[in-house]
Amino acid sequence: MKLLACGTLLVALATALEHPDPALDWHWQLWKKTHGKEYRHQKEEGKRRVTWESNLRLVTLHNLEHSLGLRSYQLGMNHLADMTSEEVAALLTGLKVPHEQNRISTYRPSGIKVPDAVDWREKGCVTAVKNQGACGACWAFSAVGALEAQVKLKTGKLVSLSAQNLVDCSVMYGNKGCSGGFMTRAFQYIIDNQGIDSDDSYPYTAENGTCQYNVSTRAATCSKYVELPYGNEAALKDAVANIGPVSVAIDATQPTFFLYRSGVYDDPLCTQEVNHAVVVIGYGTLDGKDYWLVKNSWGVRFGEDGYIRMSRNHANHCGIASYGSYPLI
Repeated sequence: MKLLACGTLLVALATALEHPDPALDWHWQLWKKTHGKEYRHQKEEGKRRVTWESNLRLVTLHNLEHSLGLRSYQLGMNHLADMTSEEVAALLTGLKVPHEQNRISTYRPSGIKVPDAVDWREKGCVTAVKNQGACGACWAFSAVGALEAQVKLKTGKLVSLSAQNLVDCSVMYGNKGCSGGFMTRAFQYIIDNQGIDSDDSYPYTAENGTCQYNVSTRAATCSKYVELPYGNEAALKDAVANIGPVSVAIDATQPTFFLYRSGVYDDPLCTQEVNHAVVVIGYGTLDGKDYWLVKNSWGVRFGEDGYIRMSRNHANHCGIASYGSYPLI
């Protein structure tokens, strides 16, 4: 019965690439209500509807393959399902790798045997998942995510740090606010500024603003940062296990990424051309497949309550080990 229903849905979706399918009207209304979607005019809604149906076809086919044991992860019609991959890349990423990036890694392996699995949430070192909104500030959220853990490890207090502080104040370091930036440039700003404010004192607005840093509400400092050797997953694992969460860059251009729901993400179309910054907060193995546990900044409706498990020990999948770095206090 399920296969018959699935087949009927796929036939309907196959005809929906150009015009909305009336058979999906109720599902469209339900999805809009679930995610609080409202559109400015009928033309925009029509465009979103066609994109939504295209993504629904992708999700349905992918999950059918997952049910047949052909995929290691599932997709879902989340709050981003009315967007194209190009729109997601333009609005919700923002990583800008410096052209002059000449990585000289000072990282030295610990030499300590690392555990098979790590999750820094279990040690109270990870703040709540944030939502960057339509602002290319992923780099800022990645940077504060790594620094928050170091503050917790040193002081015993978990404090959300201000991504907006970085958006507004690190322009002189080559970052461009909502138009993109890079984590090590954010760390260097914090070092030179001798601090960063808390998120409570300097809240996120999802838009560029005038620098409002206030030393009296400083919540953290940074003494230096360390860059990991390019593409070295063993070094990334060692750092995550012994230092803490690590800022990384990934390729988030595939629709399977922004529609990810659960499991271990492994898309052969994923490249090492990175465009998005996130935080590796752990690693492990699920159903025999190694993964990196990644905190994203697209809200809790993305993936597994805001997290995604990405394939580990798989030829630097999606470039996750290409630009790893972490701050120290």
